[in-house]
Amino acid sequence: MSRGIYVASPNGFTEPGRRYNAEVVAAVRAAGYEVLDPWEVDAEVVEAGLGALALAPGPERADAMARLNERVGRDNEEAIRAATGVLAVLDGTDVDSGTASEIGFAFALGLPIVGLRTDLRATGDNEAAIVNLQVEYFIRASGGTIVTSLDAAVAALTDVVAVAA
Repeated sequence: MSRGIYVASPNGFTEPGRRYNAEVVAAVRAAGYEVLDPWEVDAEVVEAGLGALALAPGPERADAMARLNERVGRDNEEAIRAATGVLAVLDGTDVDSGTASEIGFAFALGLPIVGLRTDLRATGDNEAAIVNLQVEYFIRASGGTIVTSLDAAVAALTDVVAVAA
């Protein structure tokens, strides 16, 4: 069985996020896992994205972006389906909507999920929730947990993926 870990996060959208994402990916790889990182896209996808963005706003650009969106969404679905577990970065004033949907999909597939929240801000729905209560439910009901450091996340992955295997 593959030891692939899908890393769900919004980290690819900003330069500091990309640097942190590289740290997360390196830590997961150092623990002996294959990393399924949606931010590591092939050259064809990058070229399609740059080509679409180079077009003037209008129907042609919208069509090119729609085709790219479909491709990226499908690629992410396939990566989650190929995973044996998920590491979800939960930082921000609210859990990123893409990350939340990846968590829900992984839960529906029966994958164990570890949430990593290094953000100090309280964002749960009430004092008993660390993040959105539904996101937290899916993580915990998957057999996973929510932790506050990258080292703890890697250790938790080792626990939940070994149990699920």
